[in-house]
Amino acid sequence: MNAADKRYRDLNDLFRKHFPFKVQKISINAGFTCPNRDGTKGSGGCTYCNNQTFSPDYCHNDEPIDAQMKNGISFFGRKYPEMKYLAYFQAYTNTYGELETLIRKYDEALKQPGVVGLIIGTRPDCMPDELLDYLSRLSEKTFVMVEYGVESTLDKTLDYINRGHSWACSQEAIRKTAQRNIITGAHMILGLPGESREEIIAHAAKLSALPITTLKLHQLQLIRQTKMARQFSETPELFHLFDVDEYIDLAIDFIERLRPDIVVERFVSQSPAELLIAPNWGLKNFEFTAKVNRRLRERDTWQGRLYEG
Repeated sequence: MNAADKRYRDLNDLFRKHFPFKVQKISINAGFTCPNRDGTKGSGGCTYCNNQTFSPDYCHNDEPIDAQMKNGISFFGRKYPEMKYLAYFQAYTNTYGELETLIRKYDEALKQPGVVGLIIGTRPDCMPDELLDYLSRLSEKTFVMVEYGVESTLDKTLDYINRGHSWACSQEAIRKTAQRNIITGAHMILGLPGESREEIIAHAAKLSALPITTLKLHQLQLIRQTKMARQFSETPELFHLFDVDEYIDLAIDFIERLRPDIVVERFVSQSPAELLIAPNWGLKNFEFTAKVNRRLRERDTWQGRLYEG
């Protein structure tokens, strides 16, 4: 797609701003757990979560971080030998641990040849000030981004999915991170049980009021071996699983109300077929994105068209 045809800001816009070369995220499973699993906040985790969905084929948590990075670089480097890499701490809560342990793991990833930055996925209730101060100093030397799992702006939903934190907690963490000049992202699930279409779309305005740089969206998915899968089998009337075209229009309605400068990193997530119960659309991410772009043109609309800042 030509730049003139683009109707929303994507991840390449962010990367071009920071890097004069191609970059690729390498997912790392660094052996972290989660306070919503180990009893600190709760047990059993979020109702929708099966962390096996976060691990690509080259990512094995029984290997050291340097080995995972080398495997990932080998995987992507065959096609783009000149590419550089971002170490993406993705699985579970990657700021949950002793400060010295966290720093050691981040440093181990950053020391690998060709690695030019760090992306850390975490929960908004697991970001101590001491770690934010460290990441702020680190961001003066290399690319650093923190992604927070927000999932919903409604406390009733956060309670239902056993998230273990409030919307106010998300707002505070995002503001404190951005204030330290750390690139800050959020992650949202569209279609969580009990949320109306109007409530889902209203998330966009609430997120736009926060100092986020990036946003990941994805559809609600029912994953095997989760509490939500059991809930669906018991009370399917509480769930609405979107078909492809319906979700595309929902996502477009959402980004129409989103602040125009926010990078929309993705619209959907792909889970391994053996774990996915529904919805099974049979589309790769790039195929879904092509459908979104086509529908944006058909509707002659764009990110931020209805934004009220």
